[in-house]
Amino acid sequence: MQVPLLDLKTQYTSIRDEVLAAVSEVLESQRCIGGPKVAELEEKIAALSDCKFAVGTSSGTDAILNSLMSLDIGKDDEVITTPFTFFATVGSIVRTGAKPVFVDIDPNTYNINPDLIEQAVTKRTEAIMPVHLFGQMADMDPIMEVANRYNLAVIEDAAQSITSTYRGRKTGSIGTVGCLSFFPSKNLGAAGDGGMIVTNDEGLYNRLRIMGNHGANPKYYHRYVGGNFRLDPIQATVLLVKLPHLDNWSEARRRNAAFYDEKFAGTMVKTPYINPDCVSIYNQYVIRVPKRDALVAHLKEKGIGSAIYYPCPMHLQECFKRLGYKQSDFPEAEKAAREVLAIPIYPELTHEMKDCVAESIKECLV
Repeated sequence: MQVPLLDLKTQYTSIRDEVLAAVSEVLESQRCIGGPKVAELEEKIAALSDCKFAVGTSSGTDAILNSLMSLDIGKDDEVITTPFTFFATVGSIVRTGAKPVFVDIDPNTYNINPDLIEQAVTKRTEAIMPVHLFGQMADMDPIMEVANRYNLAVIEDAAQSITSTYRGRKTGSIGTVGCLSFFPSKNLGAAGDGGMIVTNDEGLYNRLRIMGNHGANPKYYHRYVGGNFRLDPIQATVLLVKLPHLDNWSEARRRNAAFYDEKFAGTMVKTPYINPDCVSIYNQYVIRVPKRDALVAHLKEKGIGSAIYYPCPMHLQECFKRLGYKQSDFPEAEKAAREVLAIPIYPELTHEMKDCVAESIKECLV
């Protein structure tokens, strides 16, 4: 049985007519930049995130970059973050001229280990950027305690965690800002790139909006050296069609995760650990196994999709050599990179497909 890692066509088929009608409405209006669809989505995502304000962006990456720029983080500043993440987290810090300072991860959740953050704070530290990896929020209370103690901004990289919660609080609502991604593979995915910044700080919100429109306010009068970080209205309208389905899709992912948890009980497969304080949306379902690469080859032979998130931690990436990190500096992140594997978790999986995935994994590990 063929089981892809992700099947966006099946999801699209269920909402095709509504998507095409909504996109056609935007095209007929010829409101190709900004407009009511973007404003409506911003309002709804802010409410969904328990935040007062939201600013649409051209991608999750640009949500992070705009946040850093709007917080005036740049040359000679430091931002504490995790080495076990997607490139955008760290690349955005470096693009501002600031220096990423890594601390290792919690080996259970894969999120930044809050116990290691304070020792990484220096007089140049301006922010902490926790990443809510695989749909589960980081342990935010101790992170916020350190941030408050040293008067640091907290930028939540919430690209993989829309609507997930920590002690009843929504992703993006705890720190200074939260950065969401609408990359097509996300629980709420656009038909291309898109993102959103959420915040409860009105002054920062106003700066974020201006910064994302070339720093201009009014038009042609530039208060800041900003960027073109605007969310496309066609992407906004696709997301508005999908938004009412989001909770059901995330709940289906949780059901699929529970199925796998039960199937792998008592085996050598280490299933995702979910902090009791958290509700995960399972953007990925990531297992840990010995001889991971052999399992990847076995699943490929069976026609089952899988992916490694992430095979090389950020501190070992060639483009960050100048930061001076080396092998073994962050052993938990490096160990995770050797052992983790994401398997199909999307909502449209049938019982037979999930069973095929689980049994194929178990037979390889006997």
